[in-house]
Amino acid sequence: MTPKLALKISGGLSSPSKMPGFAHSIPAQACNVGSKLRAVAGSICSKCYALKGRYVFPNVKNALVRRLQNLTHPLWVEAMAFLINKKAAKNFDVFRWHDSGDIQSLEHFENIAKVCEATPTVRHWIPTREYAVVSAFKDKHGEFPENLTVRLSALMLDGPLPTAAAKRLGVTVSGVSSDESKVNCIAYKQGGICGSCRACWDKNIEEIIYPKH
Repeated sequence: MTPKLALKISGGLSSPSKMPGFAHSIPAQACNVGSKLRAVAGSICSKCYALKGRYVFPNVKNALVRRLQNLTHPLWVEAMAFLINKKAAKNFDVFRWHDSGDIQSLEHFENIAKVCEATPTVRHWIPTREYAVVSAFKDKHGEFPENLTVRLSALMLDGPLPTAAAKRLGVTVSGVSSDESKVNCIAYKQGGICGSCRACWDKNIEEIIYPKH
């Protein structure tokens, strides 16, 4: 694998400004559960941040589409692992899946798991509303990669967290609240930047609440 080929196959990595590392993003319009929730008043997806701002710039939109189209490439796992390990060699040790978009299928999630296993020095975090896919993976494989933190994301602003499903699957949760007293994400207190915080990647932190944005 060469850097040029890895970039061509994977569509490249994204670099969210608040994140301490790199990420992989696809169009929010392609979310399976999220696309349905966008039409539901009060849902978190009805105010999706990935449908505005820099995500609507033509160059960003084109990159998102390329990544989506390349998910089924037979060398996608190898290409993604190559790029992430290359970043890890430069002291980047955390990776976020889907600062835009979500898991597309069980096969997609299985490939993400393979990338995690092929990048053992990196901690991965994947927030998702695709509870059924996560459940199907658990039923089929039993365990998630040790270096992958799966967070089931709540569906509604100020709504209940999917705690029961998370406990059954052995994963963590996250939600969004308009009540500042319930927010435990510290990024909003420091210019929207994670800084030294790695709570989202920490399996021991069962619940992360983000502010409405």
